[in-house]
Amino acid sequence: MKTRKLGTLEVSEIGFGCMSISANYGPAADRDQGIRVIRTAHERGVTFFDTAEVYGPFTNEELVGEALAPVRDQVVVASKFGFDMEAGGSLNSQPAHIKKVVENSLKRLRTDHIDLYYQHRVDPGVPIEDVADTIKDLIKAGKVLHFGLSEASAKTIRRAHAVQPVTAVQTEYSLMERSPEHNGILTTCEELGIGFVPWGPIGQGYLPGKMDARTKFDPKTDMRSGFPRFSPENLAANSPAVDMLKRFAHKKNATPAQLALAWLLAQKPWIVPIPGTRNPDHLNENLGAVNVQLTAADLREIEADFSQIKVHGGRMNEEQMKVVDHSQ
Repeated sequence: MKTRKLGTLEVSEIGFGCMSISANYGPAADRDQGIRVIRTAHERGVTFFDTAEVYGPFTNEELVGEALAPVRDQVVVASKFGFDMEAGGSLNSQPAHIKKVVENSLKRLRTDHIDLYYQHRVDPGVPIEDVADTIKDLIKAGKVLHFGLSEASAKTIRRAHAVQPVTAVQTEYSLMERSPEHNGILTTCEELGIGFVPWGPIGQGYLPGKMDARTKFDPKTDMRSGFPRFSPENLAANSPAVDMLKRFAHKKNATPAQLALAWLLAQKPWIVPIPGTRNPDHLNENLGAVNVQLTAADLREIEADFSQIKVHGGRMNEEQMKVVDHSQ
């Protein structure tokens, strides 16, 4: 496993998204299984682990804290703030709230510092400059080492970066979900020297090709149940994307998931995808993506093929998209 730079922060070229172990993509995994898969990822060379207070809520940070305690000084832990769990999960990036919740996250993560602390969603009620200033204070205090933004617009990124340098921006990005290429986010990151962390790098689990119109998502435990892209009609309608990936992966002696991750890695040297899983076999498969080399000709061919394919359905539901920052 090679390393990459997010701003000045050095991490493994593939990170590990811990969310799905505890929440949002089905019922929580068994605790021991969760700890095992996180530790296995570290043994396989992963040094970058992503969590958030809202995953669970709280249980995912606790799990990550326990799993990584023995190797805490060898890994980069990213977490997120910005929701108010005492107020039903509404947005809250008030400085006093951030200073309170960082203490709770530190306890759950069993650490005295969070390597990368993201604002999980932009709070339109708090100027981003005030948020950046608060993180600057936490960095001075040594409680946070780097500042990140999640689902922020290019304009917000620039405003935040002017107050406290932003190390990384996280947004959904995959072969199927190309909005960061069109909304100025990737361009802004490149210009300002900010790293980019795609979440949902294998299409929130769609691109490996294991889902079809019959796939069921439990509305109680799986947020995808309400996402337009995961309706039975769209699961079927998007199959050409998977077919194309399968064809190309076959040529490269890889799996569709590996090809999807290799494609992201080939886009820019400062992109670090964070696929997540609770399954050791899927973990090994994902990490195998680093061995898939895509040439310039391969990338052109994938692009040409993919440009013929229409992606059906939005990436999240209306409620979730409301808290994605679109400020121009």
